[in-house]
Amino acid sequence: MPLLDPFNAVTVAVRQAGIIPDVIPDKSPFTPQALLVVKWPIGKEATLGNTLTTIDTADEPTVSFTPMQSFAAASDIGYTLVMTDPDAPSRETPKMGQWRHWVVTGLQAPALTALDTGDLRARFSRSATTTYQPPAPPRGTGPHRYVFLLYQEPRPDFVIPSDAQEHKNGPKDRAKWNATKFAEEYGLNLVGVNYFFVRGEE
Repeated sequence: MPLLDPFNAVTVAVRQAGIIPDVIPDKSPFTPQALLVVKWPIGKEATLGNTLTTIDTADEPTVSFTPMQSFAAASDIGYTLVMTDPDAPSRETPKMGQWRHWVVTGLQAPALTALDTGDLRARFSRSATTTYQPPAPPRGTGPHRYVFLLYQEPRPDFVIPSDAQEHKNGPKDRAKWNATKFAEEYGLNLVGVNYFFVRGEE
């Protein structure tokens, strides 16, 4: 069997995990344009389906993505990052999913010099729209999929209106969210995906 290139590997992994179609719909084919890297201060990293703990992921992570030629041509365009849990309160009964864990707009792609310096971290140009809420799967609910979605924004001045749901951070506001509807509402183009699991304590 031939080896998959890194971008095809992302597509295969998210389909095998059921993220397609549970989070990313089948109706429009997803073609990755960026390799999304998410790493926590403790040193742990999301690697397309590895299992982490609540301690590993307690603090807000850093985000990196491989700069592509298309990014360089559109260096004034920002990116929106989403973290969502479709398995709330469990994968078997996801009546509260998706649960919105994090929304950040205005991420800037690494500078062209990043390839020379090796620092591919995205630059955060504004505060989070939805503040980071670390994974906390309820006891006995098994493994939860925590999915990161990187979207290219439609224009340089893109912002989410101040009265939008994504600015509300209470539990009832975060529950029953839908990343695809959010992206469609604001004209966001999905370019990168990563995910990991955290298991609810037995």
